[in-house]
Amino acid sequence: MLTLTQAMELAPQELEELKKQIAQKAATSELNAYIRPPQTEGASAGGVPILIKDNINVKGWEITCASRILQGYIAPYHASVVENLHKSGMCAFGVANMDEFAMGSTSESSCYGPVKNPRDLSRVAGGSSGGCASAVAGGLALAALGSDTGGSIRQPASFCGCVGLKPTYGRVSRYGLVAYSSSLDQIGPITQNVADCALLLDAISGHDPKDSTSAKQDPLLTFKNLDANKRFKIGVLEDYLDDADPCVQKAYFDTTKLLEEMGHEIVSQKMANGKFDTAAYYIISTAEACSNLARFDGVRYGRRASANNLKEMYTKSRTEGFGAEVKRRIMLGNFVLSSGYYEAYYQRAQKARAFVRQQYAQIFNEVDILLAPVAPSVAPKFNAHASPLEMYLSDIYTVGVNLAGLPAISLPVAKSVEGLPIGLQFVAPAFEEQRVLDTAFGLEGALNLTFKGVACN
Repeated sequence: MLTLTQAMELAPQELEELKKQIAQKAATSELNAYIRPPQTEGASAGGVPILIKDNINVKGWEITCASRILQGYIAPYHASVVENLHKSGMCAFGVANMDEFAMGSTSESSCYGPVKNPRDLSRVAGGSSGGCASAVAGGLALAALGSDTGGSIRQPASFCGCVGLKPTYGRVSRYGLVAYSSSLDQIGPITQNVADCALLLDAISGHDPKDSTSAKQDPLLTFKNLDANKRFKIGVLEDYLDDADPCVQKAYFDTTKLLEEMGHEIVSQKMANGKFDTAAYYIISTAEACSNLARFDGVRYGRRASANNLKEMYTKSRTEGFGAEVKRRIMLGNFVLSSGYYEAYYQRAQKARAFVRQQYAQIFNEVDILLAPVAPSVAPKFNAHASPLEMYLSDIYTVGVNLAGLPAISLPVAKSVEGLPIGLQFVAPAFEEQRVLDTAFGLEGALNLTFKGVACN
């Protein structure tokens, strides 16, 4: 598969041929990464094809968020990121499978069926942007746009062996993204390499007056400014790895050693147990989700159940339309916001969020970049989590970045004994995407020359 950077140099006729090839591969693939083969959608405009997650609006396309309740709903407008793609010589091409309403860490909750990992079809692709990562890693897409609420770009990128970047909150417009948790969600790129990641991020970044949370920042120019020779003071969290599998720990320490050999300064840092981040994240995200999903009632959007009266129609539409995981999070959200529990749970979670932000601020007073795991294990097999709580705890290393609104990039650095990718993430202060991209770009080049693909013992 061509890279995004290479595809940008193709003539219009060559791009049309490329789209036909992608559509044919998608139609015959067993990964279930696409909700529908892209030729049934058609490109939203001429340009280099970019796969779009099913919670980002593309005018004239059905958008369902992988949920029965939205089936049949046609997007009436383009999301701002899609408009920006058009201005940059790219276009939306194909709809990616995902966890229903972006609620999940495995892409198993989709009403279209689970997404498979291209490295091992018996394993999950990660979530919620599993379709995006599976398609990019499996050679079914040049690049993709996903969304990251608590690791939903970085974790599937790590599981599938590609690059995923969660931008600073406010760096990329959320206008046209169906919100899961409005204070945490962020659209970002999933690509084959770091240079492509920078190119796609530049295309979608910038202030948007239609999004009240959009930062008043100019579009980025990270691609032309990529510098693999920059050296930084990098913080490492040795005590933070207790919950990680041995192969993830080995990948972390091997990468730390390589970064030091490259000339980066390594500085030990400490951070509170990530379980506190996870608890705060799931209280805040479910509280916001139950409010955001209240509008999906069978009246204004998508599916409407047959009923004898209004109350029955509401109840049946939501009962039939929402899957088990979405219902679970709606109930959790209503509980933490209910009278008598709001102060005990929601307000304490917001205080914990402030503590997380403070921790990162203190660390970035000492270092330029933070190196952290993405997931405590490699991609698990389907139905491996014994309970929803076990799945929630798999987000232990990613949710803190969203609570603090920081940029982070996931990069594959090694493989397990089974040959499964292991990714690590670089985190930087707010609006320092150039810093994480430069660090990852340099490491990517060094990995190609050293131990890329070496198994963890």
